[in-house]
Amino acid sequence: MKRRDLIKTMLATVPALHLTQAIAQNNLNGLAGDGLEPMAKGPFNPDWESLKQYQTPDWFRDAKFGIWAHWGPQCQPEFGDWYAREMYYEGSRTYKFHVEKYGHPSKFGFKDVINEWKADKFNPDQLLELYKRAGAKYFMALANHHDNFDNYNSKYQPWNSVNLGPKKDLIGAWAKATKKQGLRFGVSVHAAHAWSWVEGSQHSDKTGALAGVPYDGKITKKDGKGTFWEGYDPQDLYAQNHALSEGSENINGIHKQWNWGNGVTPPSEKYCNTFYNRTVDLVNKYDPDLVYFDDTALPLWPASNVGLRFAAHYYNRSIKKHGKLEAVINGKILDEEQRKTMVWDIERGQSNNIEPLPWQTDTCIGSWHYDRRIYEQKRYKSAKTVIHTLIDVVSKNGNLMLSVPLRGDGSIDSEEQKVVESIADWMAINSECIFATRPWKVFGEGPAMEKAAPLSAQGFNEGKGLPFTVNDIRFTTKGDVLYAIPLGKPTENKLLIKSLASGNALYPKEIAKVILVGKGSTLNFTRTSEGLLVDLPENVREEFAFALKVLPA
Repeated sequence: MKRRDLIKTMLATVPALHLTQAIAQNNLNGLAGDGLEPMAKGPFNPDWESLKQYQTPDWFRDAKFGIWAHWGPQCQPEFGDWYAREMYYEGSRTYKFHVEKYGHPSKFGFKDVINEWKADKFNPDQLLELYKRAGAKYFMALANHHDNFDNYNSKYQPWNSVNLGPKKDLIGAWAKATKKQGLRFGVSVHAAHAWSWVEGSQHSDKTGALAGVPYDGKITKKDGKGTFWEGYDPQDLYAQNHALSEGSENINGIHKQWNWGNGVTPPSEKYCNTFYNRTVDLVNKYDPDLVYFDDTALPLWPASNVGLRFAAHYYNRSIKKHGKLEAVINGKILDEEQRKTMVWDIERGQSNNIEPLPWQTDTCIGSWHYDRRIYEQKRYKSAKTVIHTLIDVVSKNGNLMLSVPLRGDGSIDSEEQKVVESIADWMAINSECIFATRPWKVFGEGPAMEKAAPLSAQGFNEGKGLPFTVNDIRFTTKGDVLYAIPLGKPTENKLLIKSLASGNALYPKEIAKVILVGKGSTLNFTRTSEGLLVDLPENVREEFAFALKVLPA
């Protein structure tokens, strides 16, 4: 039996198959089938060992702060994250909202939500000007989500924003606006999980007048005559021409199957190939500097090698274009070896150590997809929380990527505008302690370190530790300059920095000056065995974070 046939047989006969790395490694040499986009040639091959040649480019290490527009058709209802999945679960909040707003999902499914999405207030130039002012050095746009809809002129996914919905090339517009501002451009790719993520669309109500009437997850092209989607096959969107995974009736059941195990129906060869082609087409068309994957390790790993193939293509393509590797891939839940192959991303959380390799936190000021309730209840993260997170992450060799949710129409609301403007105000004064810095010997001192919450899965330790105070100090460096950054408003006119005590091996040099960053004020200080005691001016009493520049003699 041929190796390809053997793999097909395994997929067909073992429903709960969780392919091991060894099995997937045997599938590295083009066995995914014909019709694949060409893979760029270069030093990287599609295997983990080869990808360990990766070195994070300096632009990313210096950038420190990026902004993300997590925006797609699921923002149109303005009812929060994972709308396209949860609308198909009878009794859920999203289901109830959907039925009331649009109608029953057997008659008005997610495909119909796409048709409602027009993005008529989308102004990327205006948004990118604001984001640059807020200090962002890179911007990332959502290329697709688990809903499987491509927000660009996609060669391999007819359900895209040029053909349907807004009828605009959104990624193209984002890319143009980003490059106009001189920022690095990124795209986030989530569609690998559409295979099982919308399996709820194959179900039906168990109670009520429409009990047993199937939702729209299994309809096909032939059902579209006379509709807005005539000529399009909903299966290209829903990808539900397969048996249901174990536990598909559970709204939260997919979480344990995120790494393609625990009863998930294995993705087909065609599905994996199409994902690969879509993603290669995306980077070939729009030339992003960064690609973020919302996956364990790489997309579809270990059920398929297409994520490895993409990484090799993307890295080799970057070298060919720039003469050196300038590309960044973000991946989640990476082991120590996989962290050498890309930039580790922690979702809604932070490492508790200085990481030896550059990494990234991604978080959002609200819900990942726009939720009008957060605006109405004024529950966005404050600029203070964002800045404190940024400082903490940067002190540990990381970057922060902050999502600012867009409304369905493509605008940001007034409360979000206030948050971003406040970040811009802080950056205008203090940015030198953030950008192009590197970690010190320790990342900080203070009580929050002692009560830090551990990571959980992708991250998710955000906000679970002690709140920061002025006694929580973080450190960054730039050459011989050390920045000490207290995370709170001082209640007294003096600040003690214990890590800079005299005789301390962390800083054996003499200290010549302490300067208040952004103000230029030279501050008086006393150095004792207890620490560096700095006299603070009154004007820092209103700051939620400020920075001191410590210069050696």
